[in-house]
Amino acid sequence: MAEAAEDPQDFAKSPTAPSSHLHEISSGPQSKKRNAFAELMAPKPKAARPDASSSRSPAGIPSPAHKRTKNSGGKTTRSKWSGALLEYIDHPDRFPQQVIRVTDKTVLIRDGFPKATVHLLLIPRSPDHYDLHPLQAFQDKDFLAMMRDEAASAARLAAAELQRNISTFSVSSKARNEAMDKGVPFDQLPQGRDYLSDIRIGVHAHPSMDHLHVHIISRDMHSDKLKHRKHYNSFNTPFFIPLEDCPLAEDDERRNTSFQNGNLAKGFVCWRCGQEFGNKFAELKRHLETEFAHWKSE
Repeated sequence: MAEAAEDPQDFAKSPTAPSSHLHEISSGPQSKKRNAFAELMAPKPKAARPDASSSRSPAGIPSPAHKRTKNSGGKTTRSKWSGALLEYIDHPDRFPQQVIRVTDKTVLIRDGFPKATVHLLLIPRSPDHYDLHPLQAFQDKDFLAMMRDEAASAARLAAAELQRNISTFSVSSKARNEAMDKGVPFDQLPQGRDYLSDIRIGVHAHPSMDHLHVHIISRDMHSDKLKHRKHYNSFNTPFFIPLEDCPLAEDDERRNTSFQNGNLAKGFVCWRCGQEFGNKFAELKRHLETEFAHWKSE
């Protein structure tokens, strides 16, 4: 398989909130008043530390102290940092600072080392699927349909979070924001920016974390955690496979290891304007700062 596109750091820190809050979240811009989304995403009081059976990876991620591998009964035992997502599947209640939403089917967490303004991970809880490569798991049509539904809900949360972060800078949001501040009824608000269109949903061709997870990420690539080639190219080449493209056909070149290794090794290309930077990552990062300012002001 291709080299891993992710680091041990590639996930999650966020508050817990019950899924029932989702019904209170609108697609309109956030007012300055406290609303349901702000309650959902706001940091909660820190929980007690997990018991001594858990340790921390070099990245500071809660990870099990003992190995997780397949045993004769078909169940798994614990492994190093690459298996750390399992803790969120098995014990989401232990991580109120990281977990946003828990259902019987999935756990939604915030990536603790985000590669963009908003970066969430959606993790399935089905043992029949979470140990599989995503492209294999998504051959199951019922499972794929469930993950699409859960991801769509998560994307709406991500869009609301993005809106909360950048709407005050956005020209296309100005009239709507002003109307909201004046108390104009929701159904009479002017049209604003479509923040959902700035959210991407997909998986990496060859994930480095052991357990299946879907990235829900804003397109801006603006983050101090974006530190090297694979961080950028894993989201801005065909190495990032949109969930809507799954299941991939058997002859889809995105299944090809050499093709995907080539994508990780490509020169840098700006996601927004298409300018090429070759191997000059520092120049790309400076350019992304400029593009971010333009993008958030749209």
